[in-house]
Amino acid sequence: MEFAAGGRLEVRIDASDVGKRVSVRSLAEAAYGGAKFTDTVGILTSWDEEGLLITRRSGERVRIAAQALVAGKTVPAAPARRRGPAASFEELARAGARSWQPVESETLGGWTLRAAAGEADAGGRRRGFTRRANSLLPLGEPGLPLDAALGHVVRWYGERGLPAYAQVATGAEGTQEVLGAALADRGWVPEVSARVLTGALAPLADREAGGVRLSRTTDPRWLSLYNRSGARPAPEAVAVLESGPSTWFATVDGAADEAGGEGADGAPHAIGRCVVDGRWAGFSAVEVSPAHRRRGLATRVVAALAGRALAEGASAAWLQVESDNAGALALYERLGFSTHHHYQHYRYGATG
Repeated sequence: MEFAAGGRLEVRIDASDVGKRVSVRSLAEAAYGGAKFTDTVGILTSWDEEGLLITRRSGERVRIAAQALVAGKTVPAAPARRRGPAASFEELARAGARSWQPVESETLGGWTLRAAAGEADAGGRRRGFTRRANSLLPLGEPGLPLDAALGHVVRWYGERGLPAYAQVATGAEGTQEVLGAALADRGWVPEVSARVLTGALAPLADREAGGVRLSRTTDPRWLSLYNRSGARPAPEAVAVLESGPSTWFATVDGAADEAGGEGADGAPHAIGRCVVDGRWAGFSAVEVSPAHRRRGLATRVVAALAGRALAEGASAAWLQVESDNAGALALYERLGFSTHHHYQHYRYGATG
């Protein structure tokens, strides 16, 4: 990384560059006297008398003390990825929202408040079905000053017995690093980090897909393997799962898998879900029974769903994986997916 201009290190950024992608060099925290440097690249999300806050592509926030800064400059947006379909953050975010629709929603300017909550417990609190269906999706501006908008969000979720969550993206052009920093300053805490991956659809459909049954709706056997639905899936869970422009469910039935045929009864060995939406096929809920992992069943499920999506005119694939799910990330990398951007769910008033 080169900072020198005429042989000198220069700080060529200031507070007016908040929101831009920057590259900075700073003295390592414990080495002010030893001139050991650390380089950081990301979005400049705040700058005050104490120093800078930079958000990296992954969502990690790096604080740099003012006295440690030795060089800095703005840099172009991250280069376009070399594989996978081109897509803007907003295009993917909207496709993701259409594929996982809440039971209830409200718009606030460019923000969408989403809820899919069941019955309240004895304390009046509800457990919403997944954070994605029970969180603020802040695309655009809210049409109110930030504090007023966030106050409305907290009240809206509180009225429904739900904690207030916000889904905030990082790592691509047009993502929300500055908003994430503003939420953190106001007591919102990131709880879960995930990656959004994209890839070409046709190569997925070329893989082996035998023994996979496709249907338009869930059924008790499919739901029995889906680890978020619980033993008795609530109506709102089924409503979210079956939402989307064109939704398909895949099942590898146990007896059919053992026999190598189709149509037999038996506890499912693997399941998956795909929503076809224009050029996009969004994959989710790919699960394999623990006793039947490492046999390629997840790949068969994805292949069968990809073939169905191709037949409906889709050409590109996307999916979401929690950042600490190393096994799933390795699988999808082998299938040709790569990271497009990251996101985190911030919770208001979280205590840890």
